[in-house]
Amino acid sequence: MKHTEKNAPGYWQENIRLVKILLSIWFVVTFLLGIVFVDQLDNIRFAGFKLGFWISQQGAIFVYVFLIYFYLKAMDKLDDKYKLNKEE
Repeated sequence: MKHTEKNAPGYWQENIRLVKILLSIWFVVTFLLGIVFVDQLDNIRFAGFKLGFWISQQGAIFVYVFLIYFYLKAMDKLDDKYKLNKEE
């Protein structure tokens, strides 16, 4: 049995845990901040715009890009930890 095969369950557990965390952040930013609490957030100004509007139109995009970047870096570390990115 190869080293990667016996560590596969641990790898996937960590991978799924990371995905769940990032999807939770996505849900909070997109649904809760961008839709549900937009009226409350509109009472706050950010860069001259209502915060709820800004999050819905611009801020969420910044968060999405950050989530993608963070996922890439975290998966690189996870691959290194389980020695999956080594070419044999």
